[in-house]
Amino acid sequence: MITVDEALSRCFALVPVLPPEVVSLRHAAGRAMPQAATARRDQPPFAASAMDGYAVQGDAVAGDRFTVIGEAGAGHAFAGAVGPRQTVRIFTGAPVPQGATRVIIQEDVARSGATITVNPNADSGTNIRPAGQDFRAGDTLSPRLLRPNDLALLAAMNIAAVPVTRRPVVALIATGDELVMPGEEPRPDQIIASNTFALAAMVEAAGGEARILPIARDTEAELFTVLSMTEACDLIVTIGGASVGDHDLVGRVAESMGLERAFYKIAMRPGKPLMAGRLRGVPMLGLPGNPVSSIVCGHLFLLPMLRAMLGLGQTPPETRRAVLAVGVPANGPRTHYMRARLAGDRITPFERQDSALITILTEADALLVRPASDGAVPAGSEVAFIPL
Repeated sequence: MITVDEALSRCFALVPVLPPEVVSLRHAAGRAMPQAATARRDQPPFAASAMDGYAVQGDAVAGDRFTVIGEAGAGHAFAGAVGPRQTVRIFTGAPVPQGATRVIIQEDVARSGATITVNPNADSGTNIRPAGQDFRAGDTLSPRLLRPNDLALLAAMNIAAVPVTRRPVVALIATGDELVMPGEEPRPDQIIASNTFALAAMVEAAGGEARILPIARDTEAELFTVLSMTEACDLIVTIGGASVGDHDLVGRVAESMGLERAFYKIAMRPGKPLMAGRLRGVPMLGLPGNPVSSIVCGHLFLLPMLRAMLGLGQTPPETRRAVLAVGVPANGPRTHYMRARLAGDRITPFERQDSALITILTEADALLVRPASDGAVPAGSEVAFIPL
């Protein structure tokens, strides 16, 4: 068995960075931007009023009077300049007129015709947003999976289209005579295929395109047929059938089709019977069949592989720190990823860690990382976890 770190390193070696394509900003949500985007202008591009009010020059105290000489609105700048004891009626977002150094909010003045008088206890702030307060031309947005807020920033940078990585097409193949699809009527000795749907959602949330292929039954002929449907895909993911039992055919059939195996078995739990390699030039990841094992390995290996293919770097899952709420016993020779619940800065592992318990996984929001051969850890200790 190899370590998790070594297995992930070998997984990264299997996957190429996919080519880019340019899409309009309207269609860039959820896409991976592999290179930094550069702002083409300042934001705001001019000193702008932060409030509705009156733009004046210099200080203003209670009782001071100013003559209104014009008006400025968003998209409608005042063309002249403001001199002493002059003011321009101004609205939020409008360019501050030349000569003005302060905006008195409208609630702090009394207006009579073309004259305003400053009220007692008027706000002393300038109420002006300086040019470039948010960002300057030449500032950059770092590579990332684009979120809605990122699109707003790119638009403000005056970027109409952005280069993004082509979506990796991921083939998902559940294996086993015991499986039927949701909605079908299983025999007494069958179960519902569940892992595939979680993994497909994970792939798509990470910027990929998931293709759920037919369930491959436990015959070499059928597994060969389903694996042969993956030639147009960028990554093949099998679920189950990668262990050493008589019916675990994935490795055997894949090798007959030319699989170049990178590794088999990892010193971790859940997820020991993990396999990876390259089949006919396409990266392949063989996940365990147990639901929790499959999904945990999806977080630890599948998602990092997708990020690497999208050009977002070869990085392991993010690890954070929290305080252990209850003591845990010594760990065995394999790294243990325990389903756990977070409450503020404290983390509590669930008592039951059976890899078949999907209900526990749905309640977990973290994986507590127990290093291999780690001793007992008392409550109050700081520990590592991976957010889910």
